[in-house]
Amino acid sequence: MQYTEMSDFLRKRREALQPEDVGLPRGRRRRTRGLRREEVAVLAVMSPDYYSRLEGGRGPQPSETMLAAIARALRLTLDERDHLFLLAGHGAPARSSRMDHINPGLLRILDRLQDTPATVMNRLAETLAQTRPHVAFDGDHSLYTGQARSAIYRWFTSEDDRALYHPCEWDQHGRTLVAMLRSVYTADGPDSRAGALARALSGVSLEFTAMWDGHEVGIRHTNVKRFRHPAVGDLELHCQVMHDSDQQHRLLVFTATPGSESSEKLKLLSVIGGQRLESPSSPGR
Repeated sequence: MQYTEMSDFLRKRREALQPEDVGLPRGRRRRTRGLRREEVAVLAVMSPDYYSRLEGGRGPQPSETMLAAIARALRLTLDERDHLFLLAGHGAPARSSRMDHINPGLLRILDRLQDTPATVMNRLAETLAQTRPHVAFDGDHSLYTGQARSAIYRWFTSEDDRALYHPCEWDQHGRTLVAMLRSVYTADGPDSRAGALARALSGVSLEFTAMWDGHEVGIRHTNVKRFRHPAVGDLELHCQVMHDSDQQHRLLVFTATPGSESSEKLKLLSVIGGQRLESPSSPGR
């Protein structure tokens, strides 16, 4: 582990970012060049003390998970991410197998959607980033671990996930998710993570097995979706999808027709969610 080099690299990348680059307010009396250390910690969802010790060249070797979080927080390119991993004493992640590093350009778009439910997902429907309104709308997906990180897995194993959707959406949404998994399975093969996910679901869900056996492909998400949110009730939202072909990620943005009842409910949900997120602070990891 190259402490001095890693410390210098982290500091230089932090100083190269401005608060507005990552969706944070600039505030008054800012004397720090670039981001503050505590701001990077917030973006990486870790304690400020941990990040400060790491940038200061102190503390134990960071895990790959922590490095990936810091790479996203600092909006590193793939080359920069690989450099950080090597400095920290880990091998550079295999680009063909890791799907969790978000293109900085896509993150910049997400940063500008801080008043809108929006999320970035990989090919297995694992959430990589969410806006605060999306957390208020659909919960904090960073809490999921293992195969439950995939929305495909949760759809067929957890009643909570489909409770957000109006029952009229269930069949179409389920078929869309299975078709998505089928395309990844075909591209990556049965020994891939997609294969493991398909086998796991086949063992616990008859509904998934029936849809999987149907061998449908190319089913798309509908542009307008109906939801039943526990806090604000029924919502009718437009779902726009932006694709990043390099990383094979999708940015999903949920909006309501201006002036509609759903639009007013989304505004209320953002306020409710913001109050909940700001009231006690999350512990550092």
